[in-house]
Amino acid sequence: MSEESDQNLNPNEEHKHTITPINGLYENWFLDYASYVILDRAVPHIHDGLKPVQRRIMHSLKEMDDGRFNKAANVIGNTMKYHPHGDASIGDAMVQIGQKDLLIDMQGNWGDPITGDSAAAPRYIEARLSKFANEVVFNADTTEWQLSYDGRNNEPITLPVKFPLLLAQGAEGIAVGLATKVMPHNFIELLDASIESLKGIRPNILPDFFTGGMADFTNYNEGQRGGKIRVRAKITEKDKKTLVITEVPYSTTTSSIIDSILAANDKGKIKIKKIEDSTAAHVEIIVHLAPGISPDVTIDALYAFTACEVSISPNTCIIQDDKPHFLSVNDILIENTKHTKRLLKRELEIRLHELQEKIFFSSLLKIFIQEGMYKNPEYENSTNFDTVVDVLHLLFDPFKASLYREILPEDFKKLIDKPMSSITRFDVKKADEQMKNLEDEIKVVKNHLKHLTDYAIAWFQRLKDKYSKGRERKTEIRLFDRVEASKVALANVKLYMNREDGFIGTGLRKDEFIADCSDIDEVIVFREDGKCMITKVADKTFVGKGIIHAQVFKKNDERTIYNMIYKDGSTGTAYIKRFAVVGVTRDKEYDLTKGSKGSKVLYFTPNPNGEAEIVNVALKPHSKLRKLQFDQDFAEVAIKGRGSQGNIISKYPVKKIILKSKGVSTLSGLKIWYDDLLKRLNVDGRGKYLGEFDGDDRILQVHKDGYYELSSFELSNHFDDGLILIQKFDPEKVFSAVHFDGKAQNYFIKRFVFELQSVGRKTIFISEEQKSKLLYLTANTAAKVVVDVLKGKTQTPETLDLVLAELIDVKGLKANGNRLSPHDVQKIVLEEPAEEIEAAEIVDVNDESDEEESIEEAEVLEAEEIEDSVPEPVIEKAVEEKPKPKFERIEEPITKADKSAIDKPVAEEKPVVDSKPEPIKKEEPKPEKKPEVEKPKIEDKPAKKVDFEITNPDDIEIDEKGQLGLF
Repeated sequence: MSEESDQNLNPNEEHKHTITPINGLYENWFLDYASYVILDRAVPHIHDGLKPVQRRIMHSLKEMDDGRFNKAANVIGNTMKYHPHGDASIGDAMVQIGQKDLLIDMQGNWGDPITGDSAAAPRYIEARLSKFANEVVFNADTTEWQLSYDGRNNEPITLPVKFPLLLAQGAEGIAVGLATKVMPHNFIELLDASIESLKGIRPNILPDFFTGGMADFTNYNEGQRGGKIRVRAKITEKDKKTLVITEVPYSTTTSSIIDSILAANDKGKIKIKKIEDSTAAHVEIIVHLAPGISPDVTIDALYAFTACEVSISPNTCIIQDDKPHFLSVNDILIENTKHTKRLLKRELEIRLHELQEKIFFSSLLKIFIQEGMYKNPEYENSTNFDTVVDVLHLLFDPFKASLYREILPEDFKKLIDKPMSSITRFDVKKADEQMKNLEDEIKVVKNHLKHLTDYAIAWFQRLKDKYSKGRERKTEIRLFDRVEASKVALANVKLYMNREDGFIGTGLRKDEFIADCSDIDEVIVFREDGKCMITKVADKTFVGKGIIHAQVFKKNDERTIYNMIYKDGSTGTAYIKRFAVVGVTRDKEYDLTKGSKGSKVLYFTPNPNGEAEIVNVALKPHSKLRKLQFDQDFAEVAIKGRGSQGNIISKYPVKKIILKSKGVSTLSGLKIWYDDLLKRLNVDGRGKYLGEFDGDDRILQVHKDGYYELSSFELSNHFDDGLILIQKFDPEKVFSAVHFDGKAQNYFIKRFVFELQSVGRKTIFISEEQKSKLLYLTANTAAKVVVDVLKGKTQTPETLDLVLAELIDVKGLKANGNRLSPHDVQKIVLEEPAEEIEAAEIVDVNDESDEEESIEEAEVLEAEEIEDSVPEPVIEKAVEEKPKPKFERIEEPITKADKSAIDKPVAEEKPVVDSKPEPIKKEEPKPEKKPEVEKPKIEDKPAKKVDFEITNPDDIEIDEKGQLGLF
């Protein structure tokens, strides 16, 4: 076969080298596309903090800068020479830069990122570079350049930014396979941190959002992947029916906040009457509450169910060395600071070179003129440039040693081009002065290069001094407690149960009503067989037949105590137990009996505050029983875990159990602390101990603006930032206040007690005149003020030491008080000796007592500590609040030591353990009738009234009322 026919059989043989296999094409192209998006579109560069489109906008603004405003449309059009992606993307990016209010001066409607309003069309708005941008962002001498996409223009690879711009503005972007989310930080804090970095201290910066609000940065993780920021709106309580939102979280707008509140209201999570948006220059969203709705609970609900609290996950991905890197914000700041230092060094070197070149040419010119080289015949007769260069080299040869560098032909060219008129008018003296000034400047520049770190610190400090006004931190750094949605959710559904069939749910409307609840609550159910379980609220759920009790479950509730008597299925023995259900697994059955088959609950009651009732137990007739019924007090039974079997109440069959009398709480008051960081109450021992609260006890709040209010001790309460005092309210406690009266223009002292008033009412206790202010408030009776005054017409300075308690008697709350001094007051300083220790502050010492210690024993210990530590009046008040059973701790050792020491009548008067003991104050005479009631001096330590370590029975006596005592 011929060669030609062979080619016909394989027509593609000669084109094999032009065919590209399809394998791997997608992989290569996709990688190229991903690299392009990451490097050239979505991720900012670490050095200037800008994405390519932002960098091109800034370069275009600089290119067009003439000090006047330019139409945004013109800037967009000019930027399209460098950015090949259309005007829309350029316009959006330009608006975003402008709204950050750092690099661009704006004119016109640029929109509002807080309300979500968009900017006007580019033809209606104008922009120019800010002074800050001109000073910090640009320098053509230190800029690295590259050709634009069409090769017609030069554009910067990165701008020489001498400031941590990336961290100041923040950045967000979604690329292929990765994303970036850099939080904005405070301008002043960044400069301070840069200075610290130059001093060798590792910075620790936290974000600051232009929208304000409050933020918890506990899990910020320096802005790296996996970190989280919780940001909340600032919500204040205008009154009991109105809430006002004055700042919104970052990444939200007033519109999105309102929409989320309306959505939560529609779902029944919160209940509001109406919402108004009065936002103008500042955010103001007014939320009107429905009647009977708690404002404190609603605030928590807004954080739990609306956009008033958002969680932001930072992800600091940046471009460094043409690759994406994940760095912490502190590492980025350190690198930015080092880069700024390098740029400053480069600028100094360029400036030094320029100065040296000026001196060099000035020296050449001076020598050229002074030595008359321009008159030299050889120079004048030279016919071409090369000959001129040779002649001048010979003429300058004696002076070359004094010059700082070699003379180049270009230098001679500049000499030749000098006009003869400037040569003839050359002033040697003036030239020497100019060179002297240049030499002085060179010394300064060299000094800066030698002390480059100090120069960089001065640079950052100058930026701070010049541009920091109005750039203070807007976002408040706070710690947040976790809002449990189940505790703040509005009870928007009704819960029912069918006892016989064993169903509970919100859809059983024809059955027995249990309670109002929310759709995210859990329900605890107890059955006749001694089982209990917790399940989520649903339309209809089977929980087992024989329901005896069901209620909404409160997680970690230790104060709800269940009293139960059950019969063991195997032995028939009846057991009694008291227990709390704290934490359990949902939908798991828990056996509250011994677990025997056939066990049955005989008696059951839930007690929200640990009440212990008395029941009458009737037994079935039996030949061995003489007494078929008896009373049982649940107060005799210790509270244990739900898994305990309980105490035996009877080994014989029980006929019935009936309630004889309702019980009272066997639990001590609720111990409350105030956490100043979270500004919330708690029972976990965090912060300042306020005391034990029960019943109608109140919390006193005093604000720096001179008003006070009383609040309940609900853990859901919110407290203002301006609190100067928070404590348990005591209507008899005397306070001293030093205040300035705006009308009288003088300082006053008053002593008073805070009056009992309705919860939530705010009452001013100083003058209501404008400019009136509260200076000091103290309850310390030994407190004094040191007042510097100017006396008489001669204005003689004098210092007065004034004990507040001696200046004025206790008067009414509204009284203005007495003038602090009739003379011109210059300075007031409050001096407080060690304060009297209050009983409420001492109780905390015993908080870590042994777990096996009974409630009565704990109370005895508290009374002991109080009596050993506080002055007499406080002792009496503290002891009066303690129950009588504390003396039972004394009685048993006394009886064993010497039974004759206590006669029968006294023994009969012993208080019964089962019943609630009467307070001691009913048995003891009133404090004012005691001869020893005389108030001791503050520094005196009161004598012990009771010593519980007595071993000698002779030390015991009984008074005429049958009370045990010591002598």
